[in-house]
Amino acid sequence: MKTIASRKCLAGLVRLMSLTGLALVTLGASACSKEESAPAPSASSSSAAPAPSAKTEDNGALKIGLLLPENKTARYEAADRPYFEQRLKEICPKCEVLYQNADQKADKQQAQAESMLTNGVKVLVIDAVDAKAAASLVANAKAKNVPVLAYERLAQGPADYHVSFDNERVGKLQGEALLDALKKGGDPKRGKVVVINGSPTDPNAASFKKGMHSVLDGQVDIGKEFDTPDWSPDVAQKEMDQAITALGKKNILGVYCANDGTASGAIAAMKGAGFATLPPVTGQDAELAAIQRIIAGQQYMTVYKAIKKEAIVAAEMAYAMAQGKPYEGEKTTSLNNGTKDVPSVLLAAEVVTKDNVKDTVVKDKFYTAPQICAGTFAAACKTAGVL
Repeated sequence: MKTIASRKCLAGLVRLMSLTGLALVTLGASACSKEESAPAPSASSSSAAPAPSAKTEDNGALKIGLLLPENKTARYEAADRPYFEQRLKEICPKCEVLYQNADQKADKQQAQAESMLTNGVKVLVIDAVDAKAAASLVANAKAKNVPVLAYERLAQGPADYHVSFDNERVGKLQGEALLDALKKGGDPKRGKVVVINGSPTDPNAASFKKGMHSVLDGQVDIGKEFDTPDWSPDVAQKEMDQAITALGKKNILGVYCANDGTASGAIAAMKGAGFATLPPVTGQDAELAAIQRIIAGQQYMTVYKAIKKEAIVAAEMAYAMAQGKPYEGEKTTSLNNGTKDVPSVLLAAEVVTKDNVKDTVVKDKFYTAPQICAGTFAAACKTAGVL
């Protein structure tokens, strides 16, 4: 595809030829060639790279918009985005991904979506910052005949497809793992459990909470429970500080954290409060730092979700949608998002503890043993059988 600048350059050559003859053409053509071949900025150089302004018909490419919610959770930049882009490139070499990260700001995500629609995307793939607020974004896309794939979080509005995990089941897995750990020490009601949930604007957080409570209610004594705006680890640390002050560190038996980021905040608070031994702490997402904390005995468990498969399914869905075709890959079920029943692919998740790190995230090549066991974690890895 020739850029606007290169077309102007070639037009200038034509004028030169008419005035001075052919002798200057070689020099001028060389300059045009250099200008046209200048490298484009890398998509990975910024979490919010500006959307290209070229029209789809200029190069025959299908433009796919990918909107992710934030970067405090490591998975989005480290896994979701690269796996999505890689798979789309494999099945559609001419497809172009326009990527933006909203930095946990719903209004920013709205503006990013509008920019992508202006730039001619054929599909919007959105992991909504605020599922309810995203309804207008989804409706706006549909009004322009652009289909919408709700990725990870089920956005409200007339979405066409959804891919995520069975999130209530994820909450149950977390609750079951914590309850099992507490029972190993005796009566699970012998102390208090602190509950640190996810963001109140995230429908997945509500599902995790529902699943967790279905297991823990009546089985443990919940001393303090918090909802954590924006899934912020810093806020989770403050919440845990409040719980320690209210309950006393000697009375805290276990900590339910909805993901690995909030777990990091809770663990930091307990370390700061001088806990001699950390109680069992749950998590989710199998972040590298969380796996290392598990190996080191600081975090009890995480939930390993096959993010690579989720991103691959999303890329395949988006490509089918861009062509106006139905998705015919994984089995779908219907989930109601408050607007309609949305065909959804719900993937399975798995508990990871120190006992099965090697048989889960290492076996699946999500991380390598050297990545996990770098530096001070080497000795703990040998003890756990990872090395």
